Amino acid sequence: MRPEQTLDWMRDGTERLLGAVAALDDADLDEPCLLPGWNRRYLLSHLAANAGALRNLVYWARTGEERRMYASPEQRDADITAGARRPAGELRAWVASSADALAGDLATLPEPAWDAQVITAQGITRSAAEIPWMRAREVFVHAVDLACGAVGEAGAGGAGFADQPAAFLGALLDDVTARRGAVGTGPALVVSATDTGGRWQVAGAGAPTAVSAPLAVLAAWLTGRPASSASAPAPALRDAPALPPWL
Repeated sequence: MRPEQTLDWMRDGTERLLGAVAALDDADLDEPCLLPGWNRRYLLSHLAANAGALRNLVYWARTGEERRMYASPEQRDADITAGARRPAGELRAWVASSADALAGDLATLPEPAWDAQVITAQGITRSAAEIPWMRAREVFVHAVDLACGAVGEAGAGGAGFADQPAAFLGALLDDVTARRGAVGTGPALVVSATDTGGRWQVAGAGAPTAVSAPLAVLAAWLTGRPASSASAPAPALRDAPALPPWL
């Protein structure tokens, strides 16, 4: 069946992302974002390339003809680097047009195709019904990474984690904790959201460490973002261990 909830999140997150991009001057695109070593240009190129890559999966689901997200990791990196060098207006247009094209592909995907099996860039087999979630996660989290206003300024442009739907953040924590537990290279955790009552367990090394905080703060910490990206001001996390990369 069509994943209506994640399609709605994808549309909402895309609108928020494009609103954040529109709030930036062209000169702002050369400034750093929240991801170490990346500027906003590179992040926007990454987002546009991601939409194109997910379109490959939609094509695969529609036709049954295998089409991987990227030809290779090296080609992916080269394409993103080249895209980041585009003129500002062209880069902005690419972000918007690639998002529109992906939404259009998904809107016309035949009902049986949602059950088709595709393979993600991480080599994981998933159903096509998960593609909207993959994109929703991308646009919501990277809207935070754009750090509209001062870099690291929480909530600027309505793009902090605290500005995002609680239901989306709960699903994000479901995803992140499951991935961290499956890899098992980090510490064992018991995570509790003080504002929603949500609770997650993460398999890992050692006795579980209990960490409690508002949902937005947990989303920032578990995805490897600074606490300032959660809310303004963000409460400090107590007893929160350092975590390995999420993706």
